[in-house]
Amino acid sequence: MQPIPFATVFATVLTATFAFGSPAVLAAATVGQPAPAFSAVDTSGKTVSLADFKGKHVVLEWVNPGCPYVQKHYGSANMQGTQKEAAAQGVVWLAVNSTAADASDYKTPGAMAQWMQEQKAAASATLMDSDGKVGRAYGARTTPHMYVVNPAGMLVYAGAIDSKPTSNPADIATATNHVKVALAESLAGKPVSTAATRAYGCSVKYSSM
Repeated sequence: MQPIPFATVFATVLTATFAFGSPAVLAAATVGQPAPAFSAVDTSGKTVSLADFKGKHVVLEWVNPGCPYVQKHYGSANMQGTQKEAAAQGVVWLAVNSTAADASDYKTPGAMAQWMQEQKAAASATLMDSDGKVGRAYGARTTPHMYVVNPAGMLVYAGAIDSKPTSNPADIATATNHVKVALAESLAGKPVSTAATRAYGCSVKYSSM
């Protein structure tokens, strides 16, 4: 996919993403517009709101440990490395699990926290979104699906973690990490040059609410 200049990107996440599968979800978040506000409970039972981090860059990462594409990026430590690099720059990283409670690969908050700990993840918090409200607000379609919010609360990136839409960890070495690039540009006060890409991975297993 050719890079999309920020100045010309006002497409919705719906037109900028795809999934291997077709969850019934309608995108609402729009690059270049304010990121949808939300509150959700993390794996420790604490309520976390996007508004808590006003003035900071925030990365949202949709995650499901049962997904081979998630396993690609965690098994290779690519996701953790991206998280740690972001954290070192003062970026808040929120992992969001929108897997429905009746899905076969749903993890309880405790099990999800344990999995993240086993992966040595560096997310600031892991949010449980089993009712899918946060995921639907953003139009999250895949795991992983990535979003970057700038300190003004504007959505400046939405899409894939990188440029190689496969489940093969060997492809990471030659891929462009879109999240790292978006953060570097935004942290430097520059417009994000590739502000929307096609997310790839497993379909988010939303509840049928």
